Amino acid sequence: MRAISALFIGILFGLGLTISGMINPAKIIAFLDIAGSWDPSLLVVMAAALAVSFVGYRIVLARRAPLFGAAFQLPTKTTIDRPLIVGSALFGVGWGLAGLCPGPAISAAALGNGDIYVFLIALAAGMLLKDGLPAKRA
Repeated sequence: MRAISALFIGILFGLGLTISGMINPAKIIAFLDIAGSWDPSLLVVMAAALAVSFVGYRIVLARRAPLFGAAFQLPTKTTIDRPLIVGSALFGVGWGLAGLCPGPAISAAALGNGDIYVFLIALAAGMLLKDGLPAKRA
């Protein structure tokens, strides 16, 4: 049941990304181009996502445990450190240059656009490279 739930939620998320236009790199770049021909329509998508997340977290965390697990797995780290800032900056620069982030890119891969596959290969290479780097001791 857990796998079916994950599949359903993944499909629903992908549909939401597709319907909202988040899989269209040109739309993302137009949204980020505040000094040029800015397209503010993704503000509605972001506001809706925040509202759903806000309500969803309140409903889910009011439960004693998740439906398909023994306990909730929530992040415990609350500090803003250098790796977080560098990673966030790299993510933002990549998002701005490519007009894609991982979720929408995976959804867009279903459309068969070759550029998306190049992005996903580069994404996988970056993840493998990061995992291959030695861990820095605190």
